[in-house]
Amino acid sequence: MGRIVLNETSYHGAGCVAEIAGEVKRRGFKKAFVCADPDLVKFGIVKKVTDVLDGARLKYDVFSEIKANPTIENVQAGVAACKKSKADCIIAIGGGSSMDTAKAVGIIMTNPSFADVRSLEGVADTKNPCLPIIAVPTTAGTAAEVTINYVITDVQKKRKFVCVDVHDIPVVAIVDSELMSTMPKGLTASTGMDALTHAIEGYITKGAWEMTDMFHLKAIEIISKSLRAAVNNEKAGREGMALGQYIAGMGFSNVGLGIVHSMAHALGAVYDTPHGVANAILLPTVMAYNADATGEKYRDIAKAMGVEGTEKMSQAEYRKAACDAVAKLSEDVGIPRDLKAIVKEEDVDFLAQSAMDDACRPGNPKDPTKEDIVALYKSLL
Repeated sequence: MGRIVLNETSYHGAGCVAEIAGEVKRRGFKKAFVCADPDLVKFGIVKKVTDVLDGARLKYDVFSEIKANPTIENVQAGVAACKKSKADCIIAIGGGSSMDTAKAVGIIMTNPSFADVRSLEGVADTKNPCLPIIAVPTTAGTAAEVTINYVITDVQKKRKFVCVDVHDIPVVAIVDSELMSTMPKGLTASTGMDALTHAIEGYITKGAWEMTDMFHLKAIEIISKSLRAAVNNEKAGREGMALGQYIAGMGFSNVGLGIVHSMAHALGAVYDTPHGVANAILLPTVMAYNADATGEKYRDIAKAMGVEGTEKMSQAEYRKAACDAVAKLSEDVGIPRDLKAIVKEEDVDFLAQSAMDDACRPGNPKDPTKEDIVALYKSLL
């Protein structure tokens, strides 16, 4: 049996941010709680959304106490501000950080017995859909606008925990590539590689099936074609990435990921490494480790990434070709090759244990031991 959970409504294309007003009115919402990270307020991106609300004479409050890797404290502050605001919907503007914070806040608002943020880890047994969220991504990568997952950092315990809950999916996604055009090169590259990681891990994860395979292969194809151009701030590249990352989200949200994400979550918790950078550095190495548990899937990945002549290749050749194509894309968009500048050798044991405990690990096509994960980290030092 396969289950697919997607947004009720999504809008795609340049300028679709204007659709927010109609959606808010049609749904009878009276006041919005706008969640956005401080940089987006500073650079005027939030204003593009609040201008739409102002134009339609809709009320809102803005909450921007959000870190790049949102913390338990960010969520608690958000819940307090949301209660005070008396808003009946949330508009989440930004990357995964804003949307993850909004999901946790929205869930606690309608499921107050989960006020202890740590109780949301894993598959929490919430009863009610969260406060309705309209998600407005400004990065082309996390696809948090179409997933049932969110990730919160526990600063005290130096770990990130993954929450999976069908009640947190935004009711509306507004995927407007124009809002993504101000992303700096480095962020475009790292969030784009996060999207590629979603597509590849989602394609080879244990839970994959025909419906999600269709999304993942198309996403790999679009992302491989678009990311270099997006990093150069070309319009077609930006539009391709906006769509490709969303399609990847339609897939992986429903079937899970693997240890690239587990290992990246550990790096984000300990070193505050940007999630996309961590994924991009790990992806080719972990793909090589997983190769012997993936059947013919790497042939499909290599082909989707534009590698010529895959049908004539041996298994060893197409597996190497898939890993090489990923490493080349990562290098072309300026991602570091290894973890030398990030990881301290003495932390490897703690990182590996965190990765083993992570909710994404069971989806990996191969069941790793802690020693395997230690070896993978060390191979990148």
